[in-house]
Amino acid sequence: MRVRLTVAYDGAGFSGFAAQPGVRTVGGTLADVLGRVLRQPVTLTVAGRTDAGVHAWGQVVSFDVDPSALPGGEVDLAATQRSVNGALAPTVVVRDARVADPAFDARRSALARRYRYSVLNRETPDPFLRGTTWHVPAPLDLDILRLACDPLIGERDFSSFCRVPRRATSPVSMVRRVIDARWVDLGDGLLRFDVEASSFCHQMVRALTGTMVAMGAGRKKPGEMATVMRARSRAAAPDLAPAHGLCLWEVVYP
Repeated sequence: MRVRLTVAYDGAGFSGFAAQPGVRTVGGTLADVLGRVLRQPVTLTVAGRTDAGVHAWGQVVSFDVDPSALPGGEVDLAATQRSVNGALAPTVVVRDARVADPAFDARRSALARRYRYSVLNRETPDPFLRGTTWHVPAPLDLDILRLACDPLIGERDFSSFCRVPRRATSPVSMVRRVIDARWVDLGDGLLRFDVEASSFCHQMVRALTGTMVAMGAGRKKPGEMATVMRARSRAAAPDLAPAHGLCLWEVVYP
């Protein structure tokens, strides 16, 4: 029986999502608790492997479970959700649990991922937002931030904004299709960068945000975005926004 979960989590204190021996990760912690609740080992497939410190509201995982290993030979997903949340909430929360089609795969079945990056752009910080926003006291020009989004739309090579995988033994394509990219003014100095793409490479959203904030602050010109992209070099976009302002908001499926 294949199960699909929608999971939200506070990434602070976790070394990313992917399970790693001897390291506290979201995926490792969730799989351990699911294994105890379901009385069998659980292997998770995840829609997006978020980095250390990155949050999620709409992360999706899938896994297989053998009902015969449970009392009555049935899986009570509502009870499973309550048990997992009782053990992990509020840091990690299962927002939805359902039976999935046997062919469903949280990663391969996804059409797109949507991320949100939040910036608190005012002189005075907010202690209640410090864990989920990047505090940038220097004034940012919202028009310039929006102008810098234009070159991102479409199928592009994002090598300048992507960290090459450590274990890569051959050239890795950094071509990605960005469906939408925009800045939203939420008022009271709170700005949000929303971006949707078929997939993202490592540190892509944080590098894009850091580069655009540098432009909005006047340290770079917005017209440089196309030039930075053409460079296809990580050295061309060294500004990296901190992880805690980033959130995997939603995964889109057929």
